[in-house]
Amino acid sequence: MNTSTRPASELTLRRIAQTWWPLAFSWLLMSVEGPAHSAIAARLADPEVNLAAWGGIVFPLALIIEAPIIMLLPASTALSKDWDAYVRVRRFMMRTGFLLTVLHAIVAFTPLYDLIARHVIGAPEVIIEPGRIGLMIMLPWSWAIAFRRTQQGVMIRFGHTKTVGTGTLIRLCANGLVLLAGYLIHTLPGIVVASSAVAVGVVAEALYAGWRARPIIRHQLRLAPRAAVPLTSRDFLAFYIPLALTSLISLLVQPIGSATMSRLPRALDSLAVWPVLSGLLFLLRSGGIAYKETVIALLDEPHALRHLRRFMVILTTGGTALLLLIALTPLAGLWFEKVMALSPTLVALGQRGLILGMFLPTIATLDSWFQGLLMHRRQTRSITEGVILYTVAITTGMGVSMALDRLGAPIVGVYAAVIVFQIAWALQVGWLGLKYGYKQELTR
Repeated sequence: MNTSTRPASELTLRRIAQTWWPLAFSWLLMSVEGPAHSAIAARLADPEVNLAAWGGIVFPLALIIEAPIIMLLPASTALSKDWDAYVRVRRFMMRTGFLLTVLHAIVAFTPLYDLIARHVIGAPEVIIEPGRIGLMIMLPWSWAIAFRRTQQGVMIRFGHTKTVGTGTLIRLCANGLVLLAGYLIHTLPGIVVASSAVAVGVVAEALYAGWRARPIIRHQLRLAPRAAVPLTSRDFLAFYIPLALTSLISLLVQPIGSATMSRLPRALDSLAVWPVLSGLLFLLRSGGIAYKETVIALLDEPHALRHLRRFMVILTTGGTALLLLIALTPLAGLWFEKVMALSPTLVALGQRGLILGMFLPTIATLDSWFQGLLMHRRQTRSITEGVILYTVAITTGMGVSMALDRLGAPIVGVYAAVIVFQIAWALQVGWLGLKYGYKQELTR
């Protein structure tokens, strides 16, 4: 259609980009957070031990504990259309955030930690105590994340996506100040510096999100017309429980990865390079991850599906091209050696792992695309089914990796993790595509 004849209300690629880029910028800033922690820890005492404790114990466990509230961002974006719906979402957030904080304290401050770290994860003994300290420092994590995601959903719903990026920038600045202080002091363990930076950062962002959302709630959300069909508690739970199960199940596999790397050749090297490699891979797929909320927020617009699909193709192509540019040029060595200060041994592991993960940006964008489509229809059960398939695939793949090791065909732990996670995620996306196509046929 010619631009001059296009209705003013029709969705355009430019408007999609205007909605997407602040969210992508926010995810990009968050993706810088992990490499920044690793870069500082690598320059402090016992870098391999502290990097392994962060990537093998602290961060995976913190993510699992917060799993039930991770999906509050898309849920708040999709559901906070009027005041009554927002109150229902906020009430759930406050109660769940409190309970998860209590759970975090129980894991970090009781003998339950030893059971999980030693016997479930099977972490090397040298990283057990550093991991415990880091998890204790991370106590504010779950509630701060829950509150921030709920408020950001309101911002996105009412067209204030740029404020989300501003909040992430504040989080990163708070992170950076703590990291800089830790580096200048130079006597604190890397795990203490990294965990403190994360805790301070998430609290700072949560405080900003609460302050910035207040005028949006007062002047837009409260004045929004009430939905024709009010959101009941039953409706909310039917929508959200599958999403909570989705995030919980998907994050439960994080310790599976750590446990597998701990049992495969070069365990300590793999655990040490994993947070650096996974941080870079997260950075390279951050644009695709941000697309889910964009799809949810814009699908009601005229001709949205066609234009959103075109933008999705642009994202998949660009993300894959950027990863290959880094992986197949000296940029990879520059990142791992100069920026992240890894030893030559770990640099080689990271470079090969990056090449093995070449399809992850495409998979991430397709995952956001199908999840956004299914959430818009409130077909969240299909998303849970996909994650169950993902978990089964990862468990099977990791089991095969350890079986090959026992049979005399070993694979380095970090390589096994990248390959297995990538295949499992592709299977999940394939399932979502099938379910979306099936639902599409039923509604035509």
